[in-house]
Amino acid sequence: MHYLIGLHAVLGELSALAFLWVMVEMLSPTEGRIRRAKMIAGFGVILIFLSWITGGYYYLTDYQATVKAVIKAGPYPWAHSVITETKEHVFIFLPFLAIVVWGTLKQYGNDLIENKRDLARAIMILAGFIVLVAFSMAGMGYLISSGMRSALELKAL
Repeated sequence: MHYLIGLHAVLGELSALAFLWVMVEMLSPTEGRIRRAKMIAGFGVILIFLSWITGGYYYLTDYQATVKAVIKAGPYPWAHSVITETKEHVFIFLPFLAIVVWGTLKQYGNDLIENKRDLARAIMILAGFIVLVAFSMAGMGYLISSGMRSALELKAL
């Protein structure tokens, strides 16, 4: 497999872990925890965009040209027609959701300590949603890779 697949996956999962960290920091916001959450959310945004760019570059240079045809000709064509298409459309929203979390922390971070428990809870929920979607992206990537591997194994027989 192309090294970009691994880089794309690692960057995406590291961003998921960053937003998991943000979620934990928001369980009991203090000045120090909010400062860390802002920093980690900013780092998570960068990681998601890097994952987005590497995945998009791989899709345009390798996947679309060769991998897609192999998967569609194999025993699990749905790995592309359902899973890849779903992944492409869902993944578009993750960077923007990440920016919302980071921007909310930057804008209202200091207010989280003073009677803004609902806002901290909303940040936790959105960060948790990012984590769940990011990890589901990894699962979808596995299914797509399995479609490719099974097509190549069938071809080798």
